[in-house]
Formats: sequence, C-alpha cells, structure tokens
Amino acid sequence: MTSPVQQDTPRDDFDGFVALLRERGPSLPKRLRQVADYALANPDDMALNTAAQVAQQAGVQASTLVRFAQALDYSGFSELQQLFRSRLRQQFPDYRERLAALRDEGAAGPNMAQVLLDGFVEASRSSLTRLQTTVRYRDIDKATDLLAEAETIILVGARRMFAVVSYLAYAFGKLGIRAVLVDNIAALGPEQAAIARKGDVVIAVSCAPYTPTTVGIAAQAHAKGIPVIAITDSALSPLAQHCSLWLEVEEADYGAFRSMSATFALAMTLAVGTAEKARPDA
Repeated sequence: MTSPVQQDTPRDDFDGFVALLRERGPSLPKRLRQVADYALANPDDMALNTAAQVAQQAGVQASTLVRFAQALDYSGFSELQQLFRSRLRQQFPDYRERLAALRDEGAAGPNMAQVLLDGFVEASRSSLTRLQTTVRYRDIDKATDLLAEAETIILVGARRMFAVVSYLAYAFGKLGIRAVLVDNIAALGPEQAAIARKGDVVIAVSCAPYTPTTVGIAAQAHAKGIPVIAITDSALSPLAQHCSLWLEVEEADYGAFRSMSATFALAMTLAVGTAEKARPDA
C-alpha cells in the first residue's frame, strides 16, 4: 500500500522530483544514491543522453536507472527522462530569444536607453528587496564565522557566477584574507580545488541551470569533511545537499536577463564581515 506521504508528494515536475528525492534519498541503496547524485548534478545530460550514456557517465548499469526510477514510483527511465526534458524546455530562452522579447516590449524604440535602464534597475531593486526580506541573518553570521577562522578560502563558481567568485578573490586579497580562485582553466577545476585541506573553507556559487563542475567540486569537498558554504537560488538546488551552510539568493529578471545585484550584495557582505571578524583585535 502506498503511504500517505508518497501519495501527497508531487512528482510531475522537476521540483516535485527533487522534493521526492530529498524525502526518499537517505533510504536508497548505494547505487541508486549514486544515480540520484548524478541526476541532480547533470539534469541536462539526463534530458538529452540515452540511457546507456547516462548509465556510463553515472558509473552504473543501465538496469540501475530503471530501478532508480521505479524506486521513486515512475514506471521506468523513459518516464523519468520526460520530466528532465520538460525542465529543459522551461529553462530561460537563449539570448536571441531574450532580445526579441525585449524588442516586443518596446525596448528597441526611440526611448531604448531609458526603457532598458529602467527595466534592469527595477529588476535589481526587486532582487535586493527580496534578499532583505528572505535572508537569514544568523546564517550570514555563521558563514562569516567559518570564513574568518579558515586558513584558506577556496572560491568556486562558473559561467555568470565566475564574476562573483572573481570579485570575492579580489576583495579577500585586498582585505588580507587568504583565498584561492578556482578558474577551471584547461578543465582542471577539480584538481585545483583538491588543494583544500582541514582548516580550509569552500565557497561554491551556482544558480539554475546549475554548473556540474561547481556541484561536483562542492560534493567532493563536503565528502572530505571540509566546510562548504553554498550561495544558490533554492533549497532544491543540488548544492544544498553538498554543503555545511547554504545562503539563498533568488534574482529577479528583466526580459529573462537575470540581475546580479543581490548576489553581489551578499558577496560584499561576506567579504567585509569576514575581514572584520578576522581582525587580530576582534
């Protein structure tokens, strides 16, 4: 008989799948847990690759994918894969589509400069207001406590979030805080991050669509017992299960171009707060 919890758990969209996985994940066998970790870190590959390719990349047999799907009440891997494909279709449109949408809203007219600036300023204002109303200040305090005591801070982020960790590397350097930026040149990010040792702290930054390399590095550090502070956009983020502490930042967008204002405000808060707590006379 299906339990009431299982009946009430939504699973017809990606967020429902993640919520269900959070619920049942701890009780899954080791191999199924391995598939779960791969699925959360590589949702695009789950959507686009064949079962054989997914199994090979996850390091399991193809039959394990079927058992994983059925453990979560799906009929098989094909039904589960449809969920990942739906998620992919719902992702932000590509940049040409975004520009076309803005033109349709009048951004290409005679007042283009004002329309664009007003739109992006309003998105930034919305992001900052949301951060102020949803942030848990005690978690920021915990994060700066960890960072102030760290021997070295390892900074991990990619794509648009690389700008955030680059700023943190700059700010920590100017403030006299030892930090290492993982730049992933030549795809050596995991090897660069492997320098993390006991006494260090990792900051990992990633938002949807989550960067597999960032998630993988965070998971590796977390498994080694190294504290990981995640900056991400949801409790359902794959980073949230591979960290000691996560800070949520959900950015607003204008024409599907997402703001970065709240993320940078939080990064600045962490940098300055860490430096203040790390003062010899603090």
